[in-house]
Amino acid sequence: MSTTPVLPTPGDAPSSIGVPPEPRSPARGVWARVRHVALPFGSLLLFLVLWQLLAASGTWSETLVPSPAKVWDAFVNVSTTHDGVRGYNGTYLVEHLGISLRRIALGAGIGIALGVLSGLLMGTVGWVRSLFEPWITFLRTLPPLAYFSLLVIWLGINEEPKVTLLAVAAFPPVAVSTTTAVVAVPKSLVEAARALGASRWDVVRDVVVPSALPQTLTGVRLAVGVAYSSLVAAELVNGLPGIGGMVKDAANYNNTPVVLVGIIAIGVSGLIIDGLLLRLERTAVPWRGHA
Repeated sequence: MSTTPVLPTPGDAPSSIGVPPEPRSPARGVWARVRHVALPFGSLLLFLVLWQLLAASGTWSETLVPSPAKVWDAFVNVSTTHDGVRGYNGTYLVEHLGISLRRIALGAGIGIALGVLSGLLMGTVGWVRSLFEPWITFLRTLPPLAYFSLLVIWLGINEEPKVTLLAVAAFPPVAVSTTTAVVAVPKSLVEAARALGASRWDVVRDVVVPSALPQTLTGVRLAVGVAYSSLVAAELVNGLPGIGGMVKDAANYNNTPVVLVGIIAIGVSGLIIDGLLLRLERTAVPWRGHA
């Protein structure tokens, strides 16, 4: 009994079985890189144009919506010495930003370290998770201003309440993400390690930590973002020098250009640090996103 091969009709989709993928053309790769850079700059240019048109329309007063040129002048003023005045309140913009970044590094660093340790403990010991998970959820839902005044009463108005607030803000995202990652570690890997004679510490070090690392690093990025969003709140009291304190002080005098300079400085520095953390994540867990 003979069989007749079925030939594909012109309308049939070609089969991909055994057919190598088409090589990516160099022009397409160059265009992808150009687009990756051009789109953000294009959106920034469009934003500046719309901002200038809005400021020039006179819909709102210049105090409420200053022009980009006014904000640039404010940036130059707070970054240099002008008319005998050094920056803003005697401190340059880069110094304000550096002091705030130091507070974030210390506070968020403490919160991240405690979050990782707590997440590993709650993920591996069930009763510890049942005991502390509701409290961490409760803490995660609180806005920073809800407990900052209490921290000021307890710790004074110097650096201690600011660093503590940033640590408390950064702690829950890391603790939650690490706990979730540890719980999700495949049981087969743990059982295989124990079958090979690994101790509990060996299992945590060689199996649990590497498996949980990708999601933990995501929690670290979230924690740094939460710490940044809490920066102005942390510097509401005695925040000068500091970029959040500069924003708050300028807002008291309706100095909108300086407020916008501070906001832009916080946002740009946050983007840079998030990019560095993303690069660290790709270096530490290069297998993420790959089968």
